[in-house]
Amino acid sequence: MKITRFETFLANAGLRNYLFLRLTTDAGFTGVGEATLEWQEKTVQTVCHEWVEGRILGRDPFDLEAVVGGMIRDQYQGGPTVMTAISGVEIAMWDIIGKACGQPIYRLLGGACHANPLPAYANGWYGGAVEPAEFARQARDVVQRGYQALKFDPFGVAWKELAAEEWERAEAIIAAVREAVGRQVGLMIEFHGRLSAGCAIRVLRRLERFDPVWCEEPVAPENVELLAEVKRSTCCPIAAGERLYTIADFHRLAGLRAVDVAQMDVAHCGGILVSKKIAAILAAVDLPFAPHCSIGPVALAAAMHLDACTPNFMIQESFAEFDVPWRRDFVAGHDPVVGGRLKLSDAPGLGLELDDEAIARHPYVPNPFPSLWDKSWTDDFHQSESFPPGPRDA
Repeated sequence: MKITRFETFLANAGLRNYLFLRLTTDAGFTGVGEATLEWQEKTVQTVCHEWVEGRILGRDPFDLEAVVGGMIRDQYQGGPTVMTAISGVEIAMWDIIGKACGQPIYRLLGGACHANPLPAYANGWYGGAVEPAEFARQARDVVQRGYQALKFDPFGVAWKELAAEEWERAEAIIAAVREAVGRQVGLMIEFHGRLSAGCAIRVLRRLERFDPVWCEEPVAPENVELLAEVKRSTCCPIAAGERLYTIADFHRLAGLRAVDVAQMDVAHCGGILVSKKIAAILAAVDLPFAPHCSIGPVALAAAMHLDACTPNFMIQESFAEFDVPWRRDFVAGHDPVVGGRLKLSDAPGLGLELDDEAIARHPYVPNPFPSLWDKSWTDDFHQSESFPPGPRDA
């Protein structure tokens, strides 16, 4: 069996554009993947066609180690753009392998070792919330949907240091959410890598009373040594990893025990098999993982297959109910959300297919992703229909 065709599809989803891809083989099997990278989708698309396509046409999708390993070797410069292109193709190759074998991907990688549906935490739910009471109201909506954990960034546009008034506002938001959902619901506090180490340590110590599940990227996430320093100085659990792109990066992260929870992104770090290898490195030092996934439905499906078959999986991030209303139209075959959890399909491969017509109805929009460090991000986040203020229509 050989790969004979490579297609890419851009679709807008509010504050993001999604980049999907599809591989076709001479045996009639197709495989879908996702290579979305915020504000770089067209760049990734160019890399896909100018560099990746020529390295996979004519190759057997079962030769995944050789094909993907060769691309990771040959890309030379590294970084998220090329690794996202490689990851998207790797996911699509697994989809073909699963379909050819008549099995869902997770069964080919060790089989189920967690109950289905899988545990999930909500993100994107706080669009439109400005005041603490609005965060609290929307948090209650999330819990009413069945979620037992939720993540949010209460820090506005702070950068490196947090002024007294910024801390007071953030503290009021966190306190309101905690009171609204109670102590049994998990809170993940998102920092987006915004603080200096000294400021992060002071803030995390103040957050201990809220008992967060984790504090995410309190400092620049690529500085693993700095993360380790912050972790040693607080009782708050630390999570990071979405902006690391190689097995070597995660080996350093694990070796330094710089986090309590690792967050590789299947769509950015090399794909499903690389993520499985990263999970094994983490397991060797008793670290759980909770995959990052802030993009579309194909990437989420890939992460779920990894989760289902990997013992040290903890919980899966999901924007699925807090994305644009047309998100589910992009794919046919599986809508995973069930009462705040994620139900994995037993259909062969990923368990879904692209809907070309639905994708065409939502064309690419240039540069919709806002800066996280000026007022435009809060304005866009609050106003965009990508993150509606109330529960999404069923």
